[in-house]
Parts: sequence; C-alpha cells; structure tokens
Amino acid sequence: MVNQFTNTARRAMGAAIVAGLCALGMTTSVEAQQRAIGTIWIDPDGCEHWVRDDGWEGYGSNRLTRKGTPVCHKVETCGVMNTDVLFATDSAKIRREGQAYLNQFFGQTAARAYTIIGHTDSRASDEYNLRLSYNRATAVARYAAQMGKPINDVRGLGERQPRASNQTAAGMQANRRVEIICIR
Repeated sequence: MVNQFTNTARRAMGAAIVAGLCALGMTTSVEAQQRAIGTIWIDPDGCEHWVRDDGWEGYGSNRLTRKGTPVCHKVETCGVMNTDVLFATDSAKIRREGQAYLNQFFGQTAARAYTIIGHTDSRASDEYNLRLSYNRATAVARYAAQMGKPINDVRGLGERQPRASNQTAAGMQANRRVEIICIR
C-alpha cells in the first residue's frame, strides 16, 4: 500500500510540475527533447564523449568504437609561452609582441582542438593567481578562436604546478607561462 501511494503521489507531483511549467510558458520535456543539442566533447586527455543538452538537463557518455574501446586522440603539449612575452605585469591583455608570437604559433600549428592552461609564479595570493592565470588563458583562447582555431578547454592553475622554484627570479619567470595542448 505504501509503495502504491508513493508511486501515485510521484505521478501526481510530476503532472503538477509539468502543468506548472506549461502555465509559466516554459517548455515541457517532450518539446525540450525535440530541440536538444547534441555534440561531441573532447576531454583534455583527448577522449571523445557524446553530449546532449536540452536546456534543462544534459548528459554525456563515452564515445566508443565498435569494439567497445574509447575514441581518443593523441594529446601533446605543443607550446609553452612565457607570459612575460604575451602580457604586461598583472595584465591579461595580450601585447602587440604577444599577438605576433601567437600569430606565428597558431599559423604553424595544426590540431583538431587546443586546450589552453595558464600558470603564474607565487608572488600574489592563491585566489589572485588563479584568476590571473585563468584570465590570461582565456585571452589566448579568444585570440586563437578569432584565428579560427577550435578551443576545447581553458584552465587557470595559478601557482599550483610550478616548473621551477619560486625562490629565484629565473624560476619565477619559468613558472609564468601559458601552455597549449594540441589534440590531434
């Protein structure tokens, strides 16, 4: 009796929600399914996923070959750019010299997609460095997108993955970088 009441209550609640959404002029799930957007999303590790989003709810699943193995592309770091060349201190606006550098890099590099990752040294707070590194990576991604390059992902890692010690000026300079990962 309890299970039957619970199921009846669930159906009534579902019907009430759909009726309420319709009364507000919102889309019902059947209409949403008719205009759902499907695409393939590539992870930063190069593996593909089928993704579908109807605006209310989305889902994704691994894209598999007929043998059941994941479809993945070769991933490699194809560019590491010192941010001193691309940006002024505490800025996420690409300098003219940086634009020339990016033009040359993206003009000579071909990939299915790119992942852009920003890094900083440890001179400021963690929160500030995360925001600055993300803003710089986003600036590079926008510039690449303007050149018609497909951007897969943008990340800002701040000071969390140093290449060298932040105890020296040379080490801090090595840590201020934008890495570009090519998905081939």
